[in-house]
Amino acid sequence: MCIHPVHTDEGTATGEKKFRLADFFDLNWDAYVKSPSEYIAPEQFKAVAAMRVCRTEALGVDHYACPVCGEISQAYHSCKNRFCPTCSWKDTLGWANKIKDEMMDIPHRHVVFTLPHRLNNLIRDNKEQLFGFLFQSAAGSIMDWMQHKYNLKPGIISVLHTFGETKEFHCHIHMILSWGGINKNHWIEPVKGDYVNYEFIQKKFRCKFEDKLVELFDSNVLENRFEDRIDFLRFLKRINQKNWRVHFEAPMSIAAQVIRYIGRYSKRACLSEYKITNIEGENITFKYKDYKNLDINGKPIVKELTLRYTEFFPRLLQHVPLPYFRLVRYYGVYAARSKAILKSCYKDHLPEPVIEEEEGCYEMAEDPRHCKTCGVAKTYLYTTFRNRDNETVCMSRFNPATTKLKTMAA
Repeated sequence: MCIHPVHTDEGTATGEKKFRLADFFDLNWDAYVKSPSEYIAPEQFKAVAAMRVCRTEALGVDHYACPVCGEISQAYHSCKNRFCPTCSWKDTLGWANKIKDEMMDIPHRHVVFTLPHRLNNLIRDNKEQLFGFLFQSAAGSIMDWMQHKYNLKPGIISVLHTFGETKEFHCHIHMILSWGGINKNHWIEPVKGDYVNYEFIQKKFRCKFEDKLVELFDSNVLENRFEDRIDFLRFLKRINQKNWRVHFEAPMSIAAQVIRYIGRYSKRACLSEYKITNIEGENITFKYKDYKNLDINGKPIVKELTLRYTEFFPRLLQHVPLPYFRLVRYYGVYAARSKAILKSCYKDHLPEPVIEEEEGCYEMAEDPRHCKTCGVAKTYLYTTFRNRDNETVCMSRFNPATTKLKTMAA
């Protein structure tokens, strides 16, 4: 492992993706599974397998032809796995644009709730339960304060992240909080000013989460390594010597700013392929922001981290989502039961639907089903696959007479 300042390549355009994460797995995964550094869970095997075949002939390639000029194009199938960098990012953009149109037309704030690192081992041993408690504790503390201070019911969108910049285990919640909400008269009311009672929210957050921990421990369902209850309570006392971290950013009143934060901090994969700067043999290098070292403008310095696959794979795979676990949750006005009421009763206070995409976030590929020259929709022809014998087989999706696979010349 090595860390060094980032270098720039003058011949590379900003935002260009040069490397695929799947390529690094293709190079080293088979060797790693023979002698893994850590236990590989079934969902991790599944995520890696899906990512390696994503947008390849193994999943299928649809062929389309223009009825006017005869131009033929191909569309590769995607794996749709939540851990796949490409699939998760494009899915996030669509989700973010959709959810923006359902939010109240008032300012919103980006809030981060972070658990102390001393809890990491406990969280790893009880992921599903403690992740759920983290969601509940963060949202509950905010809603209690908004109700106590402003007598408002806010809208909350919470996203779980388990990774930091270097992909080490770093459990925290990114929250989009409406800076206002529904008042006692059932009207949408924004909050004036930026005041936040950090001490109140931090204490609420800590107490709610620790109450759940103690409840689990006393019920003998918490996987732990403590000798007895006294030892466990001493542990909690040690981590309470410092306030638990809660960070608020300034209110954002422009819809584009809100959607940018939602897209950046939502359910995307933990490592963007745009941050990969080199893949060479057994090593991979990616960029990260060092928030402990700031430049003259107060921004974190961008550095590079190089890891061998034996260290990189377990560090990355620990962030594969648990099966069927919801990484994005909604509370308050944005909860499922309240969202329908919001749409029907407050139409005048919801933003106009606008489809927009953040520039430079991902490659904008042309639609292969549309002929750019003729301006007409192309006709579907057939789908090809690459089987285990490395042969190309063809199948039509619509004609029953061709559903039987036929071997074609590769």
